Amino acid sequence: MTSIPPDSIDPTEAIRDRALAVGFDVVGFAPAELGSDARNRLSEFVSNGYHGDMGWLSDRMKQRSQPTDLWPEAKTVIVVGLNYGPDEDPLEIHEKPERGAISVYARGRDYHDVSKKKLRILARYIADNFEGDVKLFVDTAPVMEKPLAAKAGLGWQGKHTNLVSKTNGSWLFLGEIYTTLRLETNEEENNKCGNCSQCISACPTDAFLAPYQLDARRCISYLTIEHKGHIPGEFREAIGNRIYGCDDCLAVCPWNKFAVKTNEPELDARLELRWPRLDDLVQLDNAAFRSVFSGSPVKRLGRNRFLRNVLVAIGNSRSEEFIPHAKAKLEDESPLVRAMAVWALSRLAPAEEFGKIAKRHATKEADPDVLREWRTASKSRETVPAL
Repeated sequence: MTSIPPDSIDPTEAIRDRALAVGFDVVGFAPAELGSDARNRLSEFVSNGYHGDMGWLSDRMKQRSQPTDLWPEAKTVIVVGLNYGPDEDPLEIHEKPERGAISVYARGRDYHDVSKKKLRILARYIADNFEGDVKLFVDTAPVMEKPLAAKAGLGWQGKHTNLVSKTNGSWLFLGEIYTTLRLETNEEENNKCGNCSQCISACPTDAFLAPYQLDARRCISYLTIEHKGHIPGEFREAIGNRIYGCDDCLAVCPWNKFAVKTNEPELDARLELRWPRLDDLVQLDNAAFRSVFSGSPVKRLGRNRFLRNVLVAIGNSRSEEFIPHAKAKLEDESPLVRAMAVWALSRLAPAEEFGKIAKRHATKEADPDVLREWRTASKSRETVPAL
């Protein structure tokens, strides 16, 4: 490739044009620094324990809250956004309890792969044509993406703490290139939420303690993706048929009126992940799970946690047609799966039938958490003997 003499072209505009040419939908430039507000919000979030199992948020807080602590030589952060807007209302599937709701972002190819491929092309262009070093990130390093995107003018953090864009609504994947180049930066986007609080009202589990304050431990996306243990009983009914993530607070944002469907074919929803049937999903073994979700971010969840989520959705379906599938999972090797099978059956099976199932299976159970599910269920069903 022929290098472009640095003094013959505006590097900021050239990089912007190249980012759009490789397929990003928006691009902005921010200084490699974050103010005290972002740092204080992160510190408060972690000190209150709102991050739950996400230990990676607390492990490298210093580097996360200040770009130059991650890379002291960084001068500018190039923030890019890739539109993943859906072609349908993500909330429609909640009217079909026999099917599982997978978050819009996870229905196509893993965005890490899609974005990183484009970022590498952009980073190589910068390294080849300008006198500056680069490091690229796609949600895999201690980088506060949303505050940086706001500083780069891509949008603002809404009351649900996610980025909101004037042109793409709620549907933007973010990526960053840190560089030693001093580039012209954008003005930070002003918050335009106004008096609207639809995202807060839409949350099924009341995860927002106040505007801009999220307790992730109550968030369905956290519970179904990040949380490694049993889903607390207080949240199971509210989860409904959401088996991987939740789009409710994003989907109701009025700024989505400007959103459009993604132009990236790899981010289009795969047919089998758009409205999958719960009775198909609950029967997946490890090999089938890996095959169905190959290339999808869902694969990283693992079969056991995924089936945990599916069984919660089955319990919420109120359909007795799922009873045989839930019964079969009482013999599963995973305690996560067996425990949610107990809960699902306690919701679906008539009391007398559930009592018979309990007599056959509960006495053989050795895992304390699964036994606790049996005991909790037995107290709620009069025909079930105390266990």
